[in-house]
Amino acid sequence: MADLSHLHLNPESDVPLYKQLAESIVNTIARGDLRPADRLPATRELAGQLGLNRTTVSAAYALLEETGFIEGHVGRGSFVAKREKTPAPSATDWDAILPPLEAPLPPVHKIEISFANSRPAAEEFPLAEFRRLSKQVIDSPEATQILQLGSPHGYPPLRRYLLEQALAKGVARPGDDLIVTNGCQQAFDLLAHLFASGGQSAVLEDPVYHGLVRVFSRAGAHIVPVPVDGNGLDVDALETAMERHRPRLIVVTPSFQNPTGATLSFDRRKRLVEIARRSGAVLVENDIYSELRYRGKPLPPLKELDETGNTILLRSYSKVAFPGLRVGWIIAPRAVVARLAEAKQTSDLHSDQLAQAILLRFAESGELALHLERTRRAGAERLQAVLRGCAQYLPPGTRFTRPEGGMSLWIELPAPLTAEGLLARAEERGVSFLAGRHFSADHRHIRGLRISFGALAPARILRGLQMIGEAVEAELAASRAPERFEAIAALV
Repeated sequence: MADLSHLHLNPESDVPLYKQLAESIVNTIARGDLRPADRLPATRELAGQLGLNRTTVSAAYALLEETGFIEGHVGRGSFVAKREKTPAPSATDWDAILPPLEAPLPPVHKIEISFANSRPAAEEFPLAEFRRLSKQVIDSPEATQILQLGSPHGYPPLRRYLLEQALAKGVARPGDDLIVTNGCQQAFDLLAHLFASGGQSAVLEDPVYHGLVRVFSRAGAHIVPVPVDGNGLDVDALETAMERHRPRLIVVTPSFQNPTGATLSFDRRKRLVEIARRSGAVLVENDIYSELRYRGKPLPPLKELDETGNTILLRSYSKVAFPGLRVGWIIAPRAVVARLAEAKQTSDLHSDQLAQAILLRFAESGELALHLERTRRAGAERLQAVLRGCAQYLPPGTRFTRPEGGMSLWIELPAPLTAEGLLARAEERGVSFLAGRHFSADHRHIRGLRISFGALAPARILRGLQMIGEAVEAELAASRAPERFEAIAALV
């Protein structure tokens, strides 16, 4: 029986305990202290030796088995796996060369209900209409040109349609242009490299969509976090940040912000536009959720309120139609769009024209409007379910946002609960969510978590929150136990 009682774990580390344990065992194998076919201690035994929760050890063993370092045998225990062949000394050490992965590890347990992904419900896609309209596009005389190389600005008929709509609604101005991107994620990437690379400061909301943190971090930006409350971005805190950091860029999601679901109030919208104008900072408005309003009155986009016309607007079909087609767009002054088109052409030449042509037909035919109407009705039912479930199943002292639309809601747990610790208990029961540390550049929000409800039926939303409530009870019971580290036995 292998002796692993010497392994040292750091409960204060950002790395979950189960992952620390798995990495320590891998290192022990690599040093030769553990050999193929050596038996590992039983989970209960090792948990006692190291002062851990048994679920932490079980999760570490499951990860090691999944990655091929150990083999589990029912009734016999877990053993170091027999490796077929060790890499030659001259083989490239890719882990040493490549940057570490930033994405969260997949859950150890089978997940039945996932609140982790912000996406529309696939079963509600109007596939019959999509097939019919796709055939129309492919059978059209323009098909040959659509399948040829195109402009980095995007498919011209779609660009004209989107820009004309924006001009008619007073969102775009005569000096604006439009570029189609591969969803808003590419739009963020292009803008980050254009305005905030090389250490330039950029204001991001906090908490904020984790994809934004990654994009701006990879671009080399200095991220300035500004808090979000129930009425959106805290503009008082923004003014302080503007004076201290002089950022070049302010990026904000004013309607149904991801991850909180908060909407920037009208007064704050006007103040934000004025702060950007006064400071000379570039204001970027991520407006991909505003069409998903289920109750209350719509508010004007920042770009409409900005009389200078300088606000850069991002929109997308991904949240209201078919996210797999990856069609988003940027409306901005012509000079900005020209630079973005140059960068996009270097990166990928242009976005898929067939997807753009099909979505244009989807919009012009009226099918998009019908689909949006159905989506809003279903979204209202989902929102009602998630608010009811939070009120019914979460413990006293829990705070959660109350959005009027969108796909996400933010929960703040009461002490001593942490989101990572609760996630471990929740995944044991088959339900998952994203912990708050993923939504900030410095991994704060240890008690915060995002619930994304856009893809789930109301009954599954309620059942999932009930399962999270059961996980809360288990975690609170564990926190009262005298076992060392029990209160912070966090799994991703």
